[in-house]
Amino acid sequence: MDHPLVAHKVSVLRDKTTPSPVFRQLTDELVTLLAYEATREVRTVEVEVETPVATTTGTAFAKPTPLVVPILRAGLGMLEGMTRLVPTAEVGFLGMARDEETLNIVTYAERLPADLTGRQVFVLDPMLATGGTLIEAIKFLFDRGADEVTCICLIAAPEGLQRLKDAHGGVERLHVVLASLDERLDEKAYIVPGLGDAGDRLYGLAH
Repeated sequence: MDHPLVAHKVSVLRDKTTPSPVFRQLTDELVTLLAYEATREVRTVEVEVETPVATTTGTAFAKPTPLVVPILRAGLGMLEGMTRLVPTAEVGFLGMARDEETLNIVTYAERLPADLTGRQVFVLDPMLATGGTLIEAIKFLFDRGADEVTCICLIAAPEGLQRLKDAHGGVERLHVVLASLDERLDEKAYIVPGLGDAGDRLYGLAH
């Protein structure tokens, strides 16, 4: 998303001296800006509205309502900024982590409808680094019947974005909205220049 407000907020997030409370506030504001773009194609229907003066035609979200899914734990820091813009959306949760022995992504928690048929789903995950977690989350949602998935991320590495394209690139119903596409991944799979570990910077070092 090419916008000076977005670029400014990302720059402050990158600063290693930015404290957690400010980091959380800026993340919240940034997600609201990204959500504005991400919801451009949200489905709507016409409704009749009574104003104090006359009857007119307005707009409402179509059914089924949009579903917002933060990826635990860092995605939680993006939830309020998203629901502020789309307050009538429903919220589900996905907890995913890498198994240190097999290196596979495992789902350790989920709170989602069993059937997502017809649903537009908005996935919240601050960092698109290697892309492994997001690839599995998208597969999980499409397997449940999701009609369209839009991923909202603060920053991404080209390698992770390419892996996402390789895994799901043929799916026209998949969209990714970013605040910044960074340079690369380093040898530890951290995004460069990045902003460090988003979860730790949002919530501290507790795991």
